[in-house]
Amino acid sequence: MSTIDDGRLGMAADSERWRVLSLLCLAVVLSLTTWFSATAILPELKQELALGAGAEAWLTNGVQVGFVIGALAASLVNLPDLVRLSRLMAAAALVAALANATLLLHPGPGGVIAARIVTGAALAGVYPPALKLVATWFTRDRGLALGAVIGALTIGSALPHLFRAVSTALDWRPVVAAASVATAIGALFFLLFAKEGPYPFGKAVFEPSRIGQVFRERPLLLANLGYLGHMWELYAMWAWLLAYTRAAFEAQLIGTAAAASLSTFFVVASGILGCLLGGYLSDRVGRTATTAGMMIVSGSCALLMGFLFSGPLWLFMLVAIVWGISVVGDSAQFSTAVTELADRRFVGTALSVQLGAGFALTVLAIWLTPRFADFIGGWRWAFLLLVPGPLLGTIAMLWLRNLPESVKMADGLR
Repeated sequence: MSTIDDGRLGMAADSERWRVLSLLCLAVVLSLTTWFSATAILPELKQELALGAGAEAWLTNGVQVGFVIGALAASLVNLPDLVRLSRLMAAAALVAALANATLLLHPGPGGVIAARIVTGAALAGVYPPALKLVATWFTRDRGLALGAVIGALTIGSALPHLFRAVSTALDWRPVVAAASVATAIGALFFLLFAKEGPYPFGKAVFEPSRIGQVFRERPLLLANLGYLGHMWELYAMWAWLLAYTRAAFEAQLIGTAAAASLSTFFVVASGILGCLLGGYLSDRVGRTATTAGMMIVSGSCALLMGFLFSGPLWLFMLVAIVWGISVVGDSAQFSTAVTELADRRFVGTALSVQLGAGFALTVLAIWLTPRFADFIGGWRWAFLLLVPGPLLGTIAMLWLRNLPESVKMADGLR
């Protein structure tokens, strides 16, 4: 075969991997709309179902708990290795759509929370397999590709706030219906367009006996501590940003619910820029430099939000958008680092431990944040609770940067 023919084949393969990535990201955007669909309508659900403070937090935390249960259960039985990824993601997205749609039936506080737990468990069959599938297409530019998937997750998480912003003249049901329909369409996209690439992984076996090794090896321990610091901040910020923005807009005499929902959408959705930037930088300047830099910026924004609570509006929104970009921009890189640092014989175990611990920690952060706000007398300084996460995460990643094992990451880039 001639050099020209080789070049054409290479260009075709390169075009195909970006096409698959684009379609997969679109399916992830549609499917992940169910994650925060209840959070976007929390004030209405709270009033209609007479929810107490505990039940209110569990409308979001139910998804987190369900996700942890679903992810660990899938790892224990090696589900992604037993079921074709396209079928697994399609079935999981369909279950999430149906569970979310049950909110329209007024199942009561207990039923609503149960529906959220099932939704989270189902989404554990969408998000991690999507990362794995994309990785089978990319050995080069993997950080950027995985960042694009996290960016799609970010847009999907933000969409319910857009649905709420354009339907405030209506009640909460159109938001739930729109998220459920979008997720069902995402399931169809997975079934039709998701396919594995030319670089498949071996079986990612979960071995409980290997869990201790994840914590005994210092590079892995530090990478996971960085991830935990990141997760302490990320989902609590996403979960309570609408409540915070509503309170801030009231203080600034901007009283419409639509304005708060639309602002929350733009702040969360801006994270896609951070995901793409984080993926690009991590492949070129290193995992530890990128993650530490992102957490320094996001932690600073969490600190500044209280000072800008009463305005001016333009500066409040500017810092909020920078926070939205930086708070998720490093997310994919912690998992990428673990795949590079861990012994290949138990990469599956290392990733499962990281994922389970990180999302379990989000349950605590989401539960504590509104209670901290009540304790200090309002939302203004509530996000101070999140600052220690990125601070400790930054320390962990800079410590990892100084270890000789860090050269295993990103082709020697620390």
